[in-house]
Amino acid sequence: MKLAKNYTQSIKAEAQRLGFLSCGVSKAQFLETEAPRLEKWLNQRMHGEMAYMENHFDKRLDPTKLLPGAKSVISLLLNYFPEETQREDSYKISKYAYGTDYHFVIKDKLKQLLFFIQDSIGEVHGRAFVDSAPVLDKVWAAKSGLGWIGKHSNLLSKQVGSFFFVAELIVDLELEYDTPVTDHCGTCTACIDACPTQAIVEPYVVDGSKCISYVTIELKNEIPSGFSGLMDNWMFGCDVCQDVCPWNRFSKPHREPLFDPNPELLSKSKKEWDEITEEVFQELFKKTAVQRTKFQGLVRNINFIKD
Repeated sequence: MKLAKNYTQSIKAEAQRLGFLSCGVSKAQFLETEAPRLEKWLNQRMHGEMAYMENHFDKRLDPTKLLPGAKSVISLLLNYFPEETQREDSYKISKYAYGTDYHFVIKDKLKQLLFFIQDSIGEVHGRAFVDSAPVLDKVWAAKSGLGWIGKHSNLLSKQVGSFFFVAELIVDLELEYDTPVTDHCGTCTACIDACPTQAIVEPYVVDGSKCISYVTIELKNEIPSGFSGLMDNWMFGCDVCQDVCPWNRFSKPHREPLFDPNPELLSKSKKEWDEITEEVFQELFKKTAVQRTKFQGLVRNINFIKD
């Protein structure tokens, strides 16, 4: 066990050096309590058109199906809270998408962490995940003691709130495991009360098909008329449930230069967004997560808000 403890301490120290907010470790095993929850959520069609959520059900719940011989899940948080935000009288973009697409930034850091483990410990097999594979990121982070899953279904930390990315390394190495923290949402319902589309249908349950983030990013068809007047000027993503959360008063600006926004993004007015061209879109959102919705998608969103 002493070896596992030493390995764990050195991995956490390296994670900190790489710029991660925090690092926690949990035992790689079947997520027994999550299985019925996920099944119910899917059966109620709360994933909307996100058909990929139905795929690889068993892999989502069992890390050993993603990495044979998996022993540990190393969960990591990376802050993205910006120093400055967009002007008040503008269409809004979720803060996580201000800078370089987080997939690139985090994958690079995870690879460096895995190389460090292999270099300092020996032959360790591992796989890196950044919300683009069938892994229940927030569940593993909560099991690893990095926070609790709030009523808005985001991971929350007493120290830093919720404006961070969650990622993990699954490795076939025995480590020292952390324990979950308690839920500190209490009687607060700020996120439920503030959601413009009432997507938080009950505490800890979000109907993805009602969420503004889903509608502006994942939905490929026309936006349903039921969302008219409820978009709250969000043209890509939505931060309302996080913005109103009392724990986010502890958010501090990130120190990752790649997440810094193009100054033009922060200064654009509604009129300028109304007139955006594909050329400006490509220039402004090159290598950012906004590329996911494509130029046509962003224009669709803006037009829907305007109408």
